[in-house]
Amino acid sequence: MSTFIELVVNGISVGSVYALIALGFVIIFKATEVVNFAHASLLLVGGYITAVLHDEIGFWPALVAGIAVAAAVGAAVEFLVLRRAKVENHAVLAIVTIGVDIILTTELVRRIGTEVLSMGDPWGNKIVTIGGVSVAQTRIAAFLIAGLLITAFLLAFRYTSWGVSMRAAAEDSETAALMGIKLSRVSLGAWAVAGGLAAVAALFLCVFPTPGLDRSTSFAAMKAFPAAILGGLDSTTGALVGGLIIGLTESLVVGYQGDLAFMGRGIGDVAPFVVMIAILLVRPAGLFGTRELTRV
Repeated sequence: MSTFIELVVNGISVGSVYALIALGFVIIFKATEVVNFAHASLLLVGGYITAVLHDEIGFWPALVAGIAVAAAVGAAVEFLVLRRAKVENHAVLAIVTIGVDIILTTELVRRIGTEVLSMGDPWGNKIVTIGGVSVAQTRIAAFLIAGLLITAFLLAFRYTSWGVSMRAAAEDSETAALMGIKLSRVSLGAWAVAGGLAAVAALFLCVFPTPGLDRSTSFAAMKAFPAAILGGLDSTTGALVGGLIIGLTESLVVGYQGDLAFMGRGIGDVAPFVVMIAILLVRPAGLFGTRELTRV
């Protein structure tokens, strides 16, 4: 029973990190209706900056620098690439983000090489044992910080002028523009916030029990993509629920992989996508996504 509880706690912790990444997908989609496939490279940018600077300036300043650089890169992609693209088709813009992701990831992978970079976090490999259940301190920190950031975002999304502008732009961009809302500013802010959240997620994807940041870290962002899809790509609540579902699924499947040997090796990597497909078969718009109605 204690093993099951440990797997659930770890799944919730990892799921909260996936929710941060999924929230980045949702923020950009709500602001621009573009699926951002460059999100993985934003995550890698933030993690790389944190990893290379922590020895020189300390962990917390390095983390702040990583968040700031990832936010700046996200804003730069929106301002220099997407805004300059003479394309109105959102599907084409999504393909453009794939090209951006390839360019950024290739450069970062070249810099990282075969190394595994430490994040220099203060938690190390410390374990907390409560009632016979052992949990890494990094997992607890991930859950608390991710929960704090998600709550802060949801409050800002609901009560600040930026949040109101984003909701208005997501509801009807043309009407919002006529009412004086600057869509370009909303879009720029969305990309910056998504980049900052990705940098925080990168930290907790690269600390104990994982060895550190390496060239494959960006693949973790794609595990969060099913979370955004099954939750509903236009729903902030869906990003949170989807992240937790994917985190729990991955943790439980990996934890009981020995009992699932008949399904083959690596089932833990495939399980999130299986869950996504299963839910989409029942609810094509996701659990909390807006259904599109067509009048005939």
